[in-house]
Amino acid sequence: MQRANRPDPIRVRFSATPLFVVAWAIFATWMFSAPAQEPDLADIVVADFEGEDFGQWQVEGEAFGQAPAQGTLPGQMHVGGFEGKGLANSFNQGDDSVGTLTSPSFVIERRFVTFLIGGGGQPGKTCINLLVGGEAVRSATGGNTQSGGSEELNLASWDVSEFVGKQATIRIVDTATGGWGHINVDHIVLTDTKPPVPIFDRREKTFTIQDRYLVMPIQNGGSPNGRLQLFVNDREVRNYELRIASSAEATDWYAFFTLDRYQGEHARVVASQATEEGFSLVRQSSSVPGDEQVYREPHRPQFHFTQKVGWNNDPNGMVYHDGKWHFFFQHNPVALPWGNMTWGHAISPDLVHWEQQPNKLFPKTMARGDCFSGGATVDKNNTAGWGANALVAFLTDTGAGESIAYSTDGGHSFVWYEGNPVVKHQGRDPKVIWYPYEDDDQPLNDRARQLGGHWVMVVYDENQEYGQNVAIYTSTNLKEWTERSHLTGYFECPEMFELPIDEIGANRRWVLFAADAKYAVGKFNGTTFRPEHEGKHQVHWGPYYASQTFDNSPDGRRIQIGWLRIDSPGPYNQHFSLPHRLTLRSTDDGIRMFAQPVKEVEQLRLRSHRYEGRPLVADQTVKLAVSSDLLDVQVRVDVGSATEISLALPGRTIRYDASTRKLNDVPLEPVDGRISIRVLADRSITEIIGNEGRVYISGGGPAQTEATDVVVTAHGGDAKLDEFQAHELKSIW
Repeated sequence: MQRANRPDPIRVRFSATPLFVVAWAIFATWMFSAPAQEPDLADIVVADFEGEDFGQWQVEGEAFGQAPAQGTLPGQMHVGGFEGKGLANSFNQGDDSVGTLTSPSFVIERRFVTFLIGGGGQPGKTCINLLVGGEAVRSATGGNTQSGGSEELNLASWDVSEFVGKQATIRIVDTATGGWGHINVDHIVLTDTKPPVPIFDRREKTFTIQDRYLVMPIQNGGSPNGRLQLFVNDREVRNYELRIASSAEATDWYAFFTLDRYQGEHARVVASQATEEGFSLVRQSSSVPGDEQVYREPHRPQFHFTQKVGWNNDPNGMVYHDGKWHFFFQHNPVALPWGNMTWGHAISPDLVHWEQQPNKLFPKTMARGDCFSGGATVDKNNTAGWGANALVAFLTDTGAGESIAYSTDGGHSFVWYEGNPVVKHQGRDPKVIWYPYEDDDQPLNDRARQLGGHWVMVVYDENQEYGQNVAIYTSTNLKEWTERSHLTGYFECPEMFELPIDEIGANRRWVLFAADAKYAVGKFNGTTFRPEHEGKHQVHWGPYYASQTFDNSPDGRRIQIGWLRIDSPGPYNQHFSLPHRLTLRSTDDGIRMFAQPVKEVEQLRLRSHRYEGRPLVADQTVKLAVSSDLLDVQVRVDVGSATEISLALPGRTIRYDASTRKLNDVPLEPVDGRISIRVLADRSITEIIGNEGRVYISGGGPAQTEATDVVVTAHGGDAKLDEFQAHELKSIW
């Protein structure tokens, strides 16, 4: 270690002086002088990485090389913000290299440690740690977790006053691979001067649970800066990486844990990194700060379900049970980016009006890892032994494999099955369905014959023989599964079900698709799916991904919801489609799947405006005046000689190109010279349905906008307007 340049300490010398003079001087000083200021001690530089090598630091792995980096390394974005010429930079050989740098032991002689840090923001993987007694007592990461970002180093600090006088080491860690799998560190200093940055330390408090929520202030931007753990009666019940705001002024929104089931219990909350002010805002509350503005934001959809706060992606566990539609979803409740995969939950009596419920399946405390995607079903015949009509969820525990959580109270709470994982393989996203036997089916075994069918699991799988594929397993008790077959060429979130063709019950086919919703039509015998055509077909277009359909629908409808990969500024992020019904129909091209919004959407119609049987003269408009930007618009046009048909709504325009036969760049053939267009216009979301569901196009939309006319125009020739309706919709909130 080096000591920073500071003035030499002042040395005081005493000459021989009569004792009473000395005594009087001391007394006078005590009586009449202000207390003396202790002089600042010199800063101690632990490391500045300016040498030709790492000196006495221990180097392991390839990530840091054998000497400090002289700035930016090959293939790296520009690195700035470090001091001098060198720094510790683990981008040596790129993001796939790993390694550590460990300092020699030193004594903590000052109250603070300051350092410059940048790079990846993965706690425990791209970090700098302070070790006392061999344990990490302080840790910090860079600020990047997603593509883009910056390699700039920023000042950070720890308050180490409780460790003054103890031996310590610094360890710089890179065990991460892939994007932002590196760390940059420079200029590590011991100082008694309080740094001009918030002090993030481990903090803890205990309390008796009396209110409904534990709320926590969230600061957007950057990576998680620590971990928050909640213990109830000394049992860990929540464990999340998050970015606790440093102050009230820095708070963008509040996340929350629901505490209803723990009322009156003893609790302890621990933050690995938080400021004193930020941690004071982690508290019990009867309400969530800012909740009065939720669903009133100008960009918030008004007839699509969105979670109150945090991130969403895949729909999960979609099932009808005891009079309610249950919609679970991949959720990060404490941040706007992806992470901390939890199963969020909402219920609806009618597929339109949704009520968000407390989250149900939790990472690190229920699952060993994260709670990734899966489906849910109703065990009507009690095949698993958890009770008739138990609600059974299947999901991927990233720390174990395909797992089960079941509910015997209608989805209010779930029990983690002690026999998990029930399937262990290289894959994820299980969907389980019941396969009822028909006369020509061969039962799997005597138990299956007794039950009149068996359970089928379709799950994404990766292996050497089949590559990326859908694997099919069977079971008679939901707990023990047998591998049956594989179908190559599918990735993530598989789904399989049977539908009648043209609504004729006897003529049926099975449909199989994965996350991209490109589907195959074929036959399934309970163990093997066989497509009846080459390649895949497509009904969904746009940022539509990882959809799922409801199991156990009471009227036999097959209803689908997809994740719409559309960003939001917060306090929530990402979106979901409207529920839509899937059908199989005969077309000139063969059997195709159609998708149309569920009929229940019509109950939201507030005011309706319409024209029928009106000519569309070239380049002249037909208008319907509306007073809302929430709209369900339907148009049927005989294209005639027009080269383009445009439909303009507040903040957006939809176009059909008659020459290329494309609706907003999506192929759509006229039927008997006519096209139909339906547009559901919500804030931030636009859904376009062509030819009664032949194509379903999802996309973004404007925030709240001024209501104007809805306008249809024929360009380049005449057309005929068979039908033109505009329905103003009311909010579901």
